[in-house]
Parts: sequence; structure tokens; C-alpha cells
Amino acid sequence: MSSKGLLFIVSAPSGAGKTTLCKELAGYLPDISHAISHTTRSPRPTEKEGEHYYFVSEAEFKKLAGEGGFVEYATVHGHLYGTSKKELDRIFGHGKDVILDIDTQGAMQIRQSGIQGVFIFILPPSMEELERRLRGRDSDDEAEIARRLKRAVEELDSFDRYDYIIINDNLGKALEALRSVILAERCRLANVDAAATRKKFGLA
Repeated sequence: MSSKGLLFIVSAPSGAGKTTLCKELAGYLPDISHAISHTTRSPRPTEKEGEHYYFVSEAEFKKLAGEGGFVEYATVHGHLYGTSKKELDRIFGHGKDVILDIDTQGAMQIRQSGIQGVFIFILPPSMEELERRLRGRDSDDEAEIARRLKRAVEELDSFDRYDYIIINDNLGKALEALRSVILAERCRLANVDAAATRKKFGLA
């Protein structure tokens, strides 16, 4: 059993499927919750406040950032995104692990801060498939799709700074790979409460 909540950081280019994988995993594996990020962008028609994101104004976001309320934040596609400390504390307070899907800027902020985490990068099968998925959303105009594809190339260049790589060419297989990473990390000796284990078995 883990002695403390584990933090799993998942990054990927827009359209690679990281948010879908993280949300699916939270309902597929016990004792893990998907952290909800703050953003200054407007919600898409299918998105709900407090379920997909916490939608805030730029002034609200900057106020929280100035107060040190984020563990990471970054500007992505012209909008601010961040993970609040309160959101992580809320999940850890329930005795659960946290899975966080954020861009590479935010992930590297967390790594450089010294916060312990497991870093996972989701790759699309190809750039062609990534573009097909972005167009399939039918929610972005051509200029936005072009911006996201340009940013995708920049993010893909960071894949070798992560601990694990998963190719999302099939949702079921990618989900099983992500699940396997989390189960393996939970069994890592460094994440096990050694004192409690010794006590359980009557060891000195």
C-alpha cells in the first residue's frame, strides 16, 4: 500500500487523446482521480464547469497565480491553463492518487520544482492521424487547427524528457498501458509504506 498519494503527469499534443485516457482511467482504476485544471478559455458546447475545467477570467487566473495558488501554469494556444494546489490537496486528502493531464510547459515546471511525480507522454500514431483527430472535433477553425499542429511539433520534441511513452493508436490498448504504468509505480518499493508492512508481518 502506498504511504502517500502519487502524482502522475500526462502530456501529449492536442488531439493525441490524453484527456480521454485520463478520464477513462479514473473510472477504470480505483483510488485515482483526474485533477481538474483552471483555464481562461471559453467552454466548448459539451464542456461543463467543474467537470472538464474550472473556467475563470484572466484577471481571476492572474490573481490566483500571483498568490502562489498554482503548482504549474502556462499559456497554451493563447489561453492560460493551470493546476491549483487546492485541487491536488483535495484529491490527496481523500487518500487517492492524482492523474494530471497538462502540456509540456507545465510538466517541466513540475519536474524542475522538485515535486515528485511520474511523467508519461502520449504519442499519436502519426502526424496525419493527429490532424485527422483535430479536424474531427469540428469545433476549431482552420487557423486554430494550424496553431495546434504547429504547437504539436514543439511538444513532440519533448517526449524524451518523460519516464514512460505510450502510443495511442487504439484507446483500449493505450488505456491498458497507462493502467499498467500506474499499477507498477504503486508497487515500487519507494512508494510502499515499509514501516506499516513490517508491522503487519511482525518484523523487527
